[in-house]
Amino acid sequence: MGDRTVADKNMERLTPREIVAELDKYIVGQKKAKRAVAVALRNRIRRLKLDPEIREDIAPKNILMIGPTGVGKTEIARRLAKLAGSPFIKVEATKYTEVGYVGRDVESMIRDLMAAGFQMVKQEMQESVKAEAEKRAEEALLDLLLPGSGKKTKNSKAKPVPVVRPFAFNKPGEPGLMGAAIQVGIPVFRKNGGKGDPVPVGELPGGGETAETAEAGLAGEKGKEDADKDNSTREKFRIMLREGKLEDRTVEFQIQQSPQFPSFEMMGAGMEEFGASISELVGALGGTQKNKVMSVKRAREILIGEEAEKLIDRDRVSDEARQRVEETGIVFIDEIDKIAVRGERGGGPDVSREGVQRDILPIVEGATVTTKWGPVNTDHILFIAAGAFNVSKPSDLIPELQGRFPLRVELDSLGKDDFLRILTEPKNALTKQYTGLLATENIDIEFSPQAVERLAVLAAEVNSRLENIGARRLHTIMESLLEELSFEAPDIAPAKIPITAEYVDDKLSGLVKDQDLGRYIL
Repeated sequence: MGDRTVADKNMERLTPREIVAELDKYIVGQKKAKRAVAVALRNRIRRLKLDPEIREDIAPKNILMIGPTGVGKTEIARRLAKLAGSPFIKVEATKYTEVGYVGRDVESMIRDLMAAGFQMVKQEMQESVKAEAEKRAEEALLDLLLPGSGKKTKNSKAKPVPVVRPFAFNKPGEPGLMGAAIQVGIPVFRKNGGKGDPVPVGELPGGGETAETAEAGLAGEKGKEDADKDNSTREKFRIMLREGKLEDRTVEFQIQQSPQFPSFEMMGAGMEEFGASISELVGALGGTQKNKVMSVKRAREILIGEEAEKLIDRDRVSDEARQRVEETGIVFIDEIDKIAVRGERGGGPDVSREGVQRDILPIVEGATVTTKWGPVNTDHILFIAAGAFNVSKPSDLIPELQGRFPLRVELDSLGKDDFLRILTEPKNALTKQYTGLLATENIDIEFSPQAVERLAVLAAEVNSRLENIGARRLHTIMESLLEELSFEAPDIAPAKIPITAEYVDDKLSGLVKDQDLGRYIL
């Protein structure tokens, strides 16, 4: 497997058990869903180890996640892609319309996935040439700070002897008859100070030097001294630049700008990228040059980006990205239940919904989609679909599409115990986030265990009375709890405020007792 990608190597290091353990750091519960995606991810690397003959026949086992909103469906897919280093795109099924209607065509999800893969590989390759790009950017900055200093050092080689044409055929600036005679060794006579006796040039004082050659020699010595002086100044500026002493100095230079056309959508596949294609075409023809005055710090960032762009091979980036998308790409289709059509309903918007399903079907089955980076085959892209299915059922999808999602995972609703774990266990737990945010204002808050438990109870209670929005309810609860403190933080800092169960009741009890909770918390 000489053509193994970075994503392949990342996946090979992770066993299904380790994948689930990594997901547990960010997502509470949902063991069935985690095990399903872990096995699907591991099967991809197993497939790549097989012989090419059998490898092509093994299709990925697409997954359909069923569960209410806010239980972790999207987060599982996003964390999975990040863990594997795979190109990932999240799309909403409701954004698409069937062929013949104005709107996004279904194939655009693969073009978006390819764009994500291209950007991922491009960043990796730019990172690999960052050292060389920084070196070139430094030289460019020195040229801006000391105009002309770099040219003399680069062009310090002796100039070639000019071509001498016979007699009057010399071009302006080239040596005339005198120079020609000297080069071929013919003695040429000059008047000796105007006193009458001609003196051969070879017998002039100074070992045969003419006045012109002697003057040229002096100019050369002076030029060498100037070059040495410039080099010394350039090196001093280089040291100051590396020590960060010139970061606030401003420089002016030209940057290349490609005109950006407003995005618009037209009927027909691929036409939604029409504006972007025109922008790229104009950019390839030269774009526009614009003078910019900015600090050395900002100029360095731009110059490093430009130099890194020159050092990478875009064709190689496209090839690598296309291979990675085809072998390890993940498409997460959310809200797929919104395009399901129930049997007893007909007409209206449902006509278009079934059309979207028919258009999605060939993409999931395996098709070749044309993108601006080349054709992309979808045979081995992993598709994960998700939906709440609180109005429709998975059986309302067309049978062919149901068959393309053989793995079905039902995610559990979240209760008080789950909310308690969500508030404390994950790396990005809400209590940790708000503690860090307020710490920037010199406000030190500390959640007591009783306060956290009270928050979990309130979230579960509100979800039971109103629409169940899962863990998203915790965001609204926490915002209501800390709204007053967040507003007053700059005025009361520094301060240390303990968040106790009494504090929670004081801030939220009035809202919970009100029957019309929807006015306050979603």
